[in-house]
Amino acid sequence: MLPLERQNRIKQLILENKSMKISDLSTLLNVSEMTIHRDLKPLIEDGTVIKTFGGITIPEIRVPDSKQDLNNDKGKCVLCGRIVNERMAYRLILSTSQIETACCAHCGLLRYQQLNDRVIHAICPDFLKQTTISAPVAWYVMDTEIHMGCCHPQILTFELKEHADKFVNGFGGYVFNFYEAKNEIIQKLQGHNSSCKRSQQ
Repeated sequence: MLPLERQNRIKQLILENKSMKISDLSTLLNVSEMTIHRDLKPLIEDGTVIKTFGGITIPEIRVPDSKQDLNNDKGKCVLCGRIVNERMAYRLILSTSQIETACCAHCGLLRYQQLNDRVIHAICPDFLKQTTISAPVAWYVMDTEIHMGCCHPQILTFELKEHADKFVNGFGGYVFNFYEAKNEIIQKLQGHNSSCKRSQQ
């Protein structure tokens, strides 16, 4: 089976099942898990599926119903307008079943603050493992010596505090929980200029 045929089959399977494990897709399509990961990469990048821990799920299908949806270009950060790199992407799931994507935890936390109780959940990638984690239980590292080329002050997300602490020991910075990080980013922006600015429409 050609890669394009497998991708079409994956689309069909995910529509039928809503979410699937990589191992199940590998068994069903009789290919290695690495091949499944390669087949999924373009589907994840174009938003057909969302990567989860050990698998994939289908995003909520919705019709744009606000000015913001119309202005939020596909593949661009909802807050600053930068191109979204999946390695840093921060997603907010709203009570309206909409999913907003920010380019990084910096913009994700700021957008979370703006939307407040309209956000029902948020997800982000673990910086080390690149697995999807729940943002409210993630650990946030600020002021590290490593620069990822995104918004400042830069924020990196980790699933485990132990990993965040070890990262800080090697590369500097400070570790915050979700609520501390939301407060810290606001305080930093009130005291300093930020490279994150809303793009001109």
